[in-house]
Amino acid sequence: MKLDTADRDILRLLQTNSQLTMKELSEQVNLSITPIHERIRKLEKSGHIDRYVALLNRKKMGKALLVYCNVTLDKQRRESFEEFNEAVKRMPEVMECCVVSGNFDYLLKVVAEDMEDYNNFYQQNLSVLQSVQHISSFFVMSEIKSTTQLPV
Repeated sequence: MKLDTADRDILRLLQTNSQLTMKELSEQVNLSITPIHERIRKLEKSGHIDRYVALLNRKKMGKALLVYCNVTLDKQRRESFEEFNEAVKRMPEVMECCVVSGNFDYLLKVVAEDMEDYNNFYQQNLSVLQSVQHISSFFVMSEIKSTTQLPV
């Protein structure tokens, strides 16, 4: 599906506020409600719209500490990667996990209440995995930009 200007406008608006009504979208995109509804259904069906979520304020939810972790596995074997991948999927503290190229294997984005909470997570969940050889933790002092909006 090729996106036209109206599709891109709809996506921009929904990224800003996914609770906009069809009427509000139609007014801002200059299309009637029926075409807006049809376009959104097509964008959902094609996978351009993956899902709708509520973004919570992590600090108000008691997760004030943001940590990035570089993780290196002991062996570059499929079993090690599979073990680590499955374990991380079960850790609610891990917000993002990416396999990366370079001097380490994974980059994790982790939230915690405070340093003590992170230390417990580190010692009880992350460092106990047999495949983990090394972990480097970087504590975020200030967030300059944090967004979920993709450029459209």
